[in-house]
Amino acid sequence: MLWLMRFSGFCSAAMLLILLSPSLQSFHPAEAIRSNHLDRFSYRQASTFRNAEQCGSNNRTGVCDPSLVHVAITLDLEYLRGSIAAVHSILQHSQCPDNIFFHFLLTQTNLESLVRSTFPELKFKVYYFHPDIVKNLISTSVRQALEQPLNYARNYLPDLLESCVHRVIYLDSDLVVVDDVEKLWTTSLGGSTIGAPEYCHANFTKYFTAGFWSDRRFSAAFAGRRPCYFNTGVMVIDLVKWRRVGYTRRIERWMEIQKSHRIYELGSLPPFLLVFAGHVAPIEHRWNQHGLGGDNVRGSCRDLHAGPVSLLHWSGSGKPWLRLDSKRPCPLDALWAPYDLYGHTQ
Repeated sequence: MLWLMRFSGFCSAAMLLILLSPSLQSFHPAEAIRSNHLDRFSYRQASTFRNAEQCGSNNRTGVCDPSLVHVAITLDLEYLRGSIAAVHSILQHSQCPDNIFFHFLLTQTNLESLVRSTFPELKFKVYYFHPDIVKNLISTSVRQALEQPLNYARNYLPDLLESCVHRVIYLDSDLVVVDDVEKLWTTSLGGSTIGAPEYCHANFTKYFTAGFWSDRRFSAAFAGRRPCYFNTGVMVIDLVKWRRVGYTRRIERWMEIQKSHRIYELGSLPPFLLVFAGHVAPIEHRWNQHGLGGDNVRGSCRDLHAGPVSLLHWSGSGKPWLRLDSKRPCPLDALWAPYDLYGHTQ
């Protein structure tokens, strides 16, 4: 019976793949592109994506053009394959791909040419995030990958991006978008600084230690608020309000407290919860079907949440490219594979 259940799950994933991505069979054959700086890596050149007629002019080049959709994603060697797949999925499903401007945050300076080779007509800019900015603020976490400085670059987006960029969508590197990202871009934030799918049924207390909840100096941060868990891998951010209020410093302050009092265990998420939970503009859950990477200890396979899907997110310890390469994929990893442009150098 177990093998039958697994086979049924895989068939369900394959059917969902067909429903979500009807044009995935239209990818153009492309030769391998090798980076001069990254001899170990090879990425196929992506298809050319053009605006639909209703999108208007597609000659937008300057980052300050007010009609652009701004998307920020990190780039590093360990998650580069995921970042490339995420960009590919966004372009694949956008009605107006030429209107999207990508902001890439990185700590290595040799990745720009690889992005340009893979997406020759992509509108993007790279931003170097110096690890020293957060080196003395990062605490140990339940998973070493969560301790990497680049995980904290999202805290500094308002400082890194040009002041003319008033709003940005921040996306993690382990996801694919299967809907038009402009729908997410136009989400109303009301008076909030950030918008994200909230999960108020989650046990919020588990994101902080017993010492945090027993000390009124810390737990009082949530007084007068109805905090809910949200995943920081998908956020729409009002950069103007963030800059005006100075939220980066507020996040840093909680990271400093963590160093001396150990008030949480899980990487870069808790400081965001401390600053924003209870003041988040709710976004439909379809925009973050998260947890597909399994839990942070065993990395088990997960199913989709009930409801429609616009974004699939492999948060957790299991990444689809690693499981596919090891020939031990989870059923839903089949939904990530069509966006993968990676190939080993021979």
